[in-house]
Amino acid sequence: MRITTRSRLRVCMALAAASTLALATAAQAQDAPAEEEGEEIVVTGFRASLDAALNVKRESVSSVDAIVAEDIAKFPDQNLAESLQRIPGISIQRDAGEGRAITVRGLGAQFTRVRLNGLETVATSTDGASANRDRAFDFNVFASELFSSIVVHKTAEASLDEGSLGAVVDLNTGNPLAGKSGFTLVASAQGSYNDLSKNWGPRVAGLLSWKSPDGSFGVAVSAAWQKTDNLELGNNTVRWAQASFDQVNGVNCWSTPNSGGTWLAVPACTQAALAFHPRIPRYGEVRHDRERLGITGSVQWSPSDATKVSIDALYSRFKETREEKWGEVLLRSNERSINVVNPVYDSQGNMVSATLNDAWVRTEHYSRQSETEFYQIGGTWDQDVGEAFRFTLAGGYSKSTADIPVETTIIFDDRDAQGYKFDYTNSRSPLLQFGTSVTDPANFQLAEIRDRPSTVTNEFTTVNLRTEWDVADGFTVKAGGVYRRFDYNTIAFQRDTAVCGNGGVDRILGTLTCSPTSLFGPTAVYGFPATAALSELFTLGNAGQPAGNTNQWLVPNIGAAAAFTNLYNRPLALDVGNNRSVTEEVRGGYLQFDAKGELLGLRYALNAGIRYARTDQESTGINGAATVTFKRDYEDWLPSFNLALFPTDNIIIRAAAADVMTRPSLGNLTPGGSADGFNYRVTFGNPNLNPFRATAYDLAVEWYFAPQSIFSVAVFKKDVASFPVASTQTGVTFTSTGLPASVLAASSPAFLNPVQQTQPIWTVNSTVNGTGASLEGMEISLQAPFKFLPGFLGNFGGIANATFVDSTASYTQSGPATAVNANGSLTLPSITSSSTLFGLSKRAFNGTIYYEDSKFSARVSVSYRGPYVDALSGTGNLYEGYNAITNVDASIRYKLTPQIELSVEGTNLTDAYRDRYTDFGADRNYEYNHFGRTILIGARFKM
Repeated sequence: MRITTRSRLRVCMALAAASTLALATAAQAQDAPAEEEGEEIVVTGFRASLDAALNVKRESVSSVDAIVAEDIAKFPDQNLAESLQRIPGISIQRDAGEGRAITVRGLGAQFTRVRLNGLETVATSTDGASANRDRAFDFNVFASELFSSIVVHKTAEASLDEGSLGAVVDLNTGNPLAGKSGFTLVASAQGSYNDLSKNWGPRVAGLLSWKSPDGSFGVAVSAAWQKTDNLELGNNTVRWAQASFDQVNGVNCWSTPNSGGTWLAVPACTQAALAFHPRIPRYGEVRHDRERLGITGSVQWSPSDATKVSIDALYSRFKETREEKWGEVLLRSNERSINVVNPVYDSQGNMVSATLNDAWVRTEHYSRQSETEFYQIGGTWDQDVGEAFRFTLAGGYSKSTADIPVETTIIFDDRDAQGYKFDYTNSRSPLLQFGTSVTDPANFQLAEIRDRPSTVTNEFTTVNLRTEWDVADGFTVKAGGVYRRFDYNTIAFQRDTAVCGNGGVDRILGTLTCSPTSLFGPTAVYGFPATAALSELFTLGNAGQPAGNTNQWLVPNIGAAAAFTNLYNRPLALDVGNNRSVTEEVRGGYLQFDAKGELLGLRYALNAGIRYARTDQESTGINGAATVTFKRDYEDWLPSFNLALFPTDNIIIRAAAADVMTRPSLGNLTPGGSADGFNYRVTFGNPNLNPFRATAYDLAVEWYFAPQSIFSVAVFKKDVASFPVASTQTGVTFTSTGLPASVLAASSPAFLNPVQQTQPIWTVNSTVNGTGASLEGMEISLQAPFKFLPGFLGNFGGIANATFVDSTASYTQSGPATAVNANGSLTLPSITSSSTLFGLSKRAFNGTIYYEDSKFSARVSVSYRGPYVDALSGTGNLYEGYNAITNVDASIRYKLTPQIELSVEGTNLTDAYRDRYTDFGADRNYEYNHFGRTILIGARFKM
């Protein structure tokens, strides 16, 4: 990147400010006045962790927030992400009812860099769709008991790793030399009960550490293991869509039924075609069987006060079996053969209720086995060279692998079902009634089999050198260099097959022997007859459904159906769009000046400097049948400035400005294309994408008005100059994209009906370098013990914070069709509109009330996250995202003895539903699920 005049000006201003104040410091610096000595107060428990976190914040020059565990195996929350949401400006995204990823000041997980024991890393797990194939860090991989502190850097420093527009998060495991001499043993055990799944799960953790009597050597080992078996129940539409139906209220919409013919343009048919209807209305159950194991080890040697050598290692294994059972109607791509009776439309033109004949009734059974393994080993050498110079040499390697050996879907179809009814008048609690029996195997055929194994691997190698030179009292020069190599690789395959034409799959050879045209028409034989041996009966539990809903249906038995169709012996085909890799090598360095002292009677502390990073990037993907590799490099010069002023001993004013960057999303760098034959969409990558680049400004006032207390207000602004945006082209034929039909899933309508590949019904998406975006906001935080209250009431305390954020960015996507074409098709126009940045909630609130005395402690926490746009949508919907959610957690602890503590904790006590929508303006129901309350009962022992 060339240094612009604007960038040069910022660099000069930062260095000039540092130099000016440094000279003043050298001449006038003096120690801060000592605080008045008073009676020593020993703080323990939850208050101690709050106090330690405030000290981290108060002593930092830049904007920092922290969470500190009082002790190992006693982190304030069950999940790292759930702890982070207590920090002002941080919201979380949940998966299976527990925190997974974070958003900082409105910027999503891909904009946050995470360091583990000082080394940048990526942890990858799976969600409802697939493995995480991006830079986002999955916090659910780790047990919270393994960590002693989390530090969130909200403003940049030259000495802080680049790559974040949002924040740099430091996760720190144990430090044996910081503990007491001799042996320390800590152990905890809990049982967790979920009231939706009605299951108990164990959770155990422990630490064993030893520190030599002279304090020169220490070693620690900790471990945590947890197993849960929880449910997710609710409904789903898989978006809403527009399409032309075969018949409306007995009036033919086409000259011939089911297929072919000409469009008749009857008003009732046109109204139904332009109305949005649910694509796949369904209720179902998702089971999450999870097992989490974590082990840490640390060895520290400090032969003198000038030398400390540390070796840290962490291993984590996160296993999940995810099982889904759905009962649905497949309107998607099948509207042409469906007759609509008594449609009801709302004021926004949605078809919210109707009865369907010749409907594609479908039940499906999905099972995915996944395992994430993460390990990191790193070493650090801290050395003082005389009294004025010191250095830290650090290096390490981490690897995270998300392996999905089995991802199987088996489908039963009844493609001429009569009398199916959906009613979304109450959109979050729809009525879904099957007019034909869905418990009789004779009504179904085994129609599709799928298996999609995959692996995602992330590797980090890091070496860095940090030096500090105390030039004068209150003036330090910091310089360092870094080398990082990041390797990302994903490999994916498919065994997708539509079983069609008189059961025409040879179960030995696994080959199709039928014509795709046999899929059309209500009398076609399209699969193997379902039998009792191939099926199992499913009964829906409490999914928020109304009275009269169909709550029982057959689903395929995956084991029996896979054996019958010889699924796992079928040859694997490449999932072209998900076979790709990215390698990035970063070489860089920094120069930073730290100063503190007094100027014109005002105490101050500052740091200012510049960071340089050169990124060499190599992207590989499959374009058609060819493997393509693309190489590029770019440079970034990133000046930063942080200033803290101290008008009094208890008030701090902070100001910061910096240039920051985040490297492009991994999924957008692929030099190839992928195709979605279900939604008629082609996506091309762009290895020429520039990083997200922004200038960030921060201003904050902090008032430490009493011990363990703070009131703070911070305002921030980010001007995003480089912001990759989506580019959409509609009305395209698949054949014109140059991609072969082999990139389409074999079970997709576009693969089974090659005519659709030549029709102008496709949308082509890509990502291009855009013009940018803006973001501004405010954080307000208040924390205090209620010592002013009389008697035992003085043991109460509170924490509250609020975040208000707004942003503007322009996006281009496919909008709704406004007319039916003469041939009965619909054209989705390309629309450019403004929205917030993805993942940004304009409002977020967190509050905790706690009580603590020498034996008993309790707390209740409430977190609110406002609605937010999560992504561009499809099928004519503008944006999709999540509506507001409030979560309530609580805990109670009692010390039987100084060594033994009992606890009862509860998460999601109100059983909040996750409310996902499609189309920001229409707020159409995409997904409405809940996960139940979880209660944990346990004990903790310390020696």
